[in-house]
Amino acid sequence: MGSAELGCPGLRALSSDPNFQVLAVVTQPDRPKGRDLKLSPSPVKACALEAKLPVLQPERARDEGFIAELRRLAPDLIVVIAYGQILPRAILEVPKFGCLNVHTSLLPKYRGAAPIQAAILKDEKETGITIMKMDEGLDTGDIVAVAKTPIAAEDNASTLHDRLGHMGAELLVRTIPDYAAGKIAPQKQPAEGASYARKIKKEDGRIDWQQPARKIWNMVRAFVPWPVAFTYFRDKDATHMLKIWAAAEEPVMSGAPGTVLQASRDGFVVACGEGALRILTLQREGGKRLSAQEFAAGHQIKNLFHLPPS
Repeated sequence: MGSAELGCPGLRALSSDPNFQVLAVVTQPDRPKGRDLKLSPSPVKACALEAKLPVLQPERARDEGFIAELRRLAPDLIVVIAYGQILPRAILEVPKFGCLNVHTSLLPKYRGAAPIQAAILKDEKETGITIMKMDEGLDTGDIVAVAKTPIAAEDNASTLHDRLGHMGAELLVRTIPDYAAGKIAPQKQPAEGASYARKIKKEDGRIDWQQPARKIWNMVRAFVPWPVAFTYFRDKDATHMLKIWAAAEEPVMSGAPGTVLQASRDGFVVACGEGALRILTLQREGGKRLSAQEFAAGHQIKNLFHLPPS
């Protein structure tokens, strides 16, 4: 069961391994996308069709007809990766070995919808994959297996997403046989250290230049590819949104927050509440993504704003 791109490596790994038989793939219904609002399949559905696997797309996981179909299929195990709906007890009780969820954090940290972004925003030095046996709570089930990875300065939410997706797939195919054979005893999550990573909203990407450079740098990394950290600037008496795709810290430079301290082929250095941020890749609203050098050829920036001036 999965919908987002995160679930595709796991699906490919399970469907291509002769030790497993995938009876069906459950994913969200096709949704309107793009300017023409054409119905489009989820990434997981596209992967399932490529593998010629049967696909189920209930509007709600609680649908009685869907649950009856699951009972008819009688799976030994259900694997859940970024499905997008909370499963009721009626589904959790269907498979002999329960339901295993692949979660992209080191539980109990960052339960919820946006664990990858949360780990970067909180300046964590490592994150990882937790496979847990699902219960009726939100990411509160017993831990079956864990794999860790460092968060490098070069990482953003996109690179971390892809790495964790492949880590989760590898951990699944290693873990399931021992789990089904009773060689792994799931462990209760510790009570201490539990936290929740809520769903990201577009406004979360708005930069406040009064904040320390380190915090803003983490925002830039956490919000690639969506919503992308953004600010505003004035050019020729008009105010424009500016998306920042890549940046680096400049802790020894300082000035009035939002002031451009330096503009060169190496980037725009902008003063923050503490230190400064070097903007490396940026995009004017409606324009192309450009390097700072390319952007400087057509724009003059003196100050960046937390809010668009009225």
